[in-house]
Amino acid sequence: MLKELLNKEDIDRAITRMAHEIIERNKGIEKLCLIGIQRGGVYLSNRLAAKIKNIENKDIPVGSLDIAFYRDDLNIRKEQPVVRRTEINFEINEMKIILVDDVLFTGRSIRAAMDALMDIGRPSLIQLAVLVDRGHRELPIKADYVGKNIPTSRLETVVVQFAEESGEDKVILQKEETDA
Repeated sequence: MLKELLNKEDIDRAITRMAHEIIERNKGIEKLCLIGIQRGGVYLSNRLAAKIKNIENKDIPVGSLDIAFYRDDLNIRKEQPVVRRTEINFEINEMKIILVDDVLFTGRSIRAAMDALMDIGRPSLIQLAVLVDRGHRELPIKADYVGKNIPTSRLETVVVQFAEESGEDKVILQKEETDA
């Protein structure tokens, strides 16, 4: 069963709010960069950067991060990880990094992303921005900027679709069918 949770307008409003919150909490955009976790986080970080440029009239560095080989389930997964590109074409030492992902669930992907970032450099701080926080944390990780909190059960899946990949923007809740 599918249920649409957010449409294009909802997503755009959430991203606009998050951009304002990022600027406000960091007292501007000096030494600020966005790094999106492959795939959905990359689309979201590019959109946040565009909103921030619209507000501040200045570009901020944006990068993408692949965490495939930093995952803690590599040795127990049945399928091989899909490796994507890490593109960080700027120095991250002493930068304020906003790590960006589409959905925050257990926190394990974020831990992997922080490990990957620390192998690249030493930022002055790392903050986390997510479009959807669905709960069920297994690690002590909390987002600094959240588009929407959506409590879910473990039998549900949150699917974020971005126009860049699927042709439309929406967030869907998929419920696993049970035999009742």
